[in-house]
Amino acid sequence: MTDKKYELTNENCSVYDVMGIIGGKWKIDIIYHLGENTLRFGELKKSLLPITQQMLSKQLKELENNNIVKRKTYPEIPPKVEYSLSEIGKSLNPVIQSITKWASYYSDHLSKK
Repeated sequence: MTDKKYELTNENCSVYDVMGIIGGKWKIDIIYHLGENTLRFGELKKSLLPITQQMLSKQLKELENNNIVKRKTYPEIPPKVEYSLSEIGKSLNPVIQSITKWASYYSDHLSKK
């Protein structure tokens, strides 16, 4: 018999917590594009078209609050802000790569139908 705390159907499972942190339309893309890179807001926005500035700000703030993304502000005018993955965020890179690989597999599977 399976231990309840490890079942995916158990709402207390940490998988649900993780999906709450990285789920949504843009968060996986943001994590993917940051990868091992440090990007400024505008660079990140260009790589995520058609994301709006408001949505990107919201998603970055949520990822920052969950310690996935680091935000570095430079004291200059105009303000310069850079985003990168935290150590915890970098640990998601293999997960994101696996999701990308599976998405390609799934797409290929659907096209064969």
